[in-house]
Amino acid sequence: MKELAGKHIVLGLSGGVACYKSAELCRLFIKAGATVQVVMTEAATQFITPVTMQALSNRPVYGSQWDAREANNMPHINLSREADAILIAPCSADFIARLVQGRADELLSLLCLARPIERVPLLLAPAMNREMWAHPATQRNLAQVAQDGALVLGVGHGDQACGETGEGRMLEPAELLEEVIAFFSPKCLTGRKVLITAGPTFEAIDPVRGITNHSSGKMGFAIARAAREAGAEVTLVAGPVHLPTPRGVRRIDVQSAQQMLETVQAHVELAEVFVATAAVADWRPAQSAEEKIKKDGSGAVPTLAFVENPDILATVAQSVRAQAGALFCVGFAAESHDLLQHATAKRLRKQVPLLVGNIGPATFGRDDNALLLVDANGHRELPHASKRVLAQQLVAEIAQRLPVHS
Repeated sequence: MKELAGKHIVLGLSGGVACYKSAELCRLFIKAGATVQVVMTEAATQFITPVTMQALSNRPVYGSQWDAREANNMPHINLSREADAILIAPCSADFIARLVQGRADELLSLLCLARPIERVPLLLAPAMNREMWAHPATQRNLAQVAQDGALVLGVGHGDQACGETGEGRMLEPAELLEEVIAFFSPKCLTGRKVLITAGPTFEAIDPVRGITNHSSGKMGFAIARAAREAGAEVTLVAGPVHLPTPRGVRRIDVQSAQQMLETVQAHVELAEVFVATAAVADWRPAQSAEEKIKKDGSGAVPTLAFVENPDILATVAQSVRAQAGALFCVGFAAESHDLLQHATAKRLRKQVPLLVGNIGPATFGRDDNALLLVDANGHRELPHASKRVLAQQLVAEIAQRLPVHS
């Protein structure tokens, strides 16, 4: 997907060892369809060469406000006017201080100061030692640049080049790409609170065995990311899956259907949208053995008794808030055959306004899918596409169906 197609990004590098990440970030922007103009401070050239950034961006790198390549000798004006966004990555403590002071004695800070503030956003990806990050002066400066209109993207936690560990690392290139894509995404769910379930549940037989299914959680995680990009505050209740948490999403991990129900009930009162993508096990063993059930060589097979798991979607959909229209519920149906028939029946049985159907065996674990939307007016298909695209389409569908905020 060329999710940044048509976007022109000025990528500014200030001095810091995290400049090595900027090379990969530039490559990711190009791969996502953007054009990239690199501007470097003199300090940045001590960590990575302009030649490298020129090769990756396919454009000459700028570093001086006196650059004569511009016909009017005003690169600070020309480069800022052409940008859809300016991203400083890495953004050092010193450069943040320069922005606060309105300094303009080198090209990058001059360019930031000269940008048309109402139409060219400034995004900052800080990078520094943990003590520098925590210092009151840095925190005051961060608050001030945010007040002046910049978007501070936050920092990572981990090992630092100095040998210390803590807050202050620049976010990874893939994380910054996700943040920039989110920044440009239409905000059709601004201010909404969305609760999503994703993945399978695991119903223990004994300490080492259990009943689960092939759900990877990819669809639910894609919806969580798309909802957050659309401006929502997202809580994701995830069964046992091996997926990274989308940026800006609050994630709560659970194992069993009962744990998922309890977690949903603890958070659904504040939600305006509930999307139940999780493939919850219909049954669980009546009792879970405290020790591993071992075979003894006799050929005897243990007998397992099962009980029905709680119906999380139905429980939420039949709540007072949902019935009153204060909570919009979206269900998922993973079927093996007769999708429209089963999805239609499930929507009526669960009493949800929107039911999303798919063929489970054809999608579990895959990165692509096709969806069937079923509501009171009938049904329509979302054609085969990546789960990323389908999640964006579904979020737009949900937004259109919500009542206008008062």
